[in-house]
Amino acid sequence: MSKTTRLALSAPLALMTAASAVPANAQQKTLYVAGYGGSYEQMMREKVFPSFEKAHGVRIEYMAGNSTDSLARLVAMKAKPQIDVVVMDDGPMYQAIALGLCQELTPAPIYDERYDTAKVSGNKATGIGMVATGFMYNTKYFAEQGWPAPTSWADLRDPKYAGKLVVPPLNNSYGLHALVMQAELDGGNEKNIDPGFAAFAEKVGPNVLAYEASPGQMTSLFQSGQAALSVWGSARISSFAHTGFPVKMVYPKEGAVALGIMACPVTGKSEPEAQALIQYMLTPEIQKIQATAYGYGPVNKNAVLTPAEAEGIPYGPEQVGKLRVIDWDYVNPIREKWDKRWTREVER
Repeated sequence: MSKTTRLALSAPLALMTAASAVPANAQQKTLYVAGYGGSYEQMMREKVFPSFEKAHGVRIEYMAGNSTDSLARLVAMKAKPQIDVVVMDDGPMYQAIALGLCQELTPAPIYDERYDTAKVSGNKATGIGMVATGFMYNTKYFAEQGWPAPTSWADLRDPKYAGKLVVPPLNNSYGLHALVMQAELDGGNEKNIDPGFAAFAEKVGPNVLAYEASPGQMTSLFQSGQAALSVWGSARISSFAHTGFPVKMVYPKEGAVALGIMACPVTGKSEPEAQALIQYMLTPEIQKIQATAYGYGPVNKNAVLTPAEAEGIPYGPEQVGKLRVIDWDYVNPIREKWDKRWTREVER
């Protein structure tokens, strides 16, 4: 159609076209969000983002990757950031804050509804979900062997699990949690980590089939019957159990370890929808979706789950309050040193 022909459109048609162009133009604003891939990405795309996009007239572009990937992206883009909101594990998020990659949250009433464990000093990020690091075990295999369910971090040292145990590597939060808890068994902690390295090298390591970080490989090892016990997070275990595979979550008696799922608005970006998205992810409705669809424990006190929905995930002030919290301000500056030591002493 020529320009002249377009100008000759009738007035009613022109008005109708102009009116319909308003929402179409509004949809052109794009919000860039970085977060986990796999089933988490699927949940966000199908159950979380659509209603937000409709309400705010934005289109969300999702950049999938683990927390290390997302942090690397933020660092690489620091001079010219492209990501508006990032979702990461608590350890990498504290690194992002220290590097000046997160900006302050704008005040909103929803933040008063959080548990204290979701609050971050400096107000440049917030927890949006809670995971507990404990054990996943194959209930069918354990029953066939006549084994009781594991109950303690010390059970990882039991020789009967030789060749059946999987532990994520140290550059994964679950692996780091396991190292700290092994240190605690022998009188150490994150500030005295030597007992943990010794325990892995001498007592736990001989039982380990694989140091595996990939969720896909972890489930594959269980499905093939190669693995029967692992250190893993409650959300991953819940998701796997929902497929019908016979696995169950164990909260060790010494305590499961808190893994905070956090979000922050990225420094150098100023879209108001970024702040709105973080607030939206904290609403009781979305908190319940995250819990039932993916197994994240709610951090909003007003999110209500049934006993069946809450099974296996950290829920409520009593259970959330018992989780062991890592001192990331201490750990992050020396984490690279630990990684090198792990490679040298444990995964050698």
